[in-house]
Amino acid sequence: MTAEIRLTKAQARVLEMIQDAIRTDGRPPTRAEIATALGYRSVNAAESHLRALERRGAIRLHNGASRGIQCLVDLDEPEAQEIGLPVIGRVAAGLPIDSQAHIERIVPVQPQLFATRPDYLLTVRGDSMQGIGILDGDLLAVLKRRDANTGDIVVARVDGEVTVKRLRIEPTRVLLIAENPAYPPIEVRDPEQLMIEGLAVGVIRTQLS
Repeated sequence: MTAEIRLTKAQARVLEMIQDAIRTDGRPPTRAEIATALGYRSVNAAESHLRALERRGAIRLHNGASRGIQCLVDLDEPEAQEIGLPVIGRVAAGLPIDSQAHIERIVPVQPQLFATRPDYLLTVRGDSMQGIGILDGDLLAVLKRRDANTGDIVVARVDGEVTVKRLRIEPTRVLLIAENPAYPPIEVRDPEQLMIEGLAVGVIRTQLS
């Protein structure tokens, strides 16, 4: 896809996020959403990359619309060519969690096996959720969502780091709570520091205890 259009790494990341938003939400992101997701200090940086992508023929910008970004290249969905669910490994800051750069392999598991159809599997790191049976090395089935309710088990990005916790929404703060007393809650008071990436809808045990 990007081989035919010469892009810098930063421009490719912006284009990938635009494609991901269109696939996931059915609409392109705003400049502010691009800046937040990719860690830019201001929307001006996002705008600069968008203008560069337009000059290279990858997108077309429509002035006066907050989501006025038209993608002119095909949406890559290589995982659809294989039967199963993509497994997400280590997640780098600044890239969408289900970016192709994070996919380790495809596991031949039918999404229909879960009560709620997941979009991908996330490799669990650590024992912070062991109290509800989510163990280190398990594959967590995740539904891509940008919003969640109190009590949901969420995949969240806090200051660029991805974590799996139980969500509690309070009037002046949000808590991400572990299911292990050894770990204190993560407190978030600035909404811009928190991004919900998805909801846990199942788990696949990878090791027999």
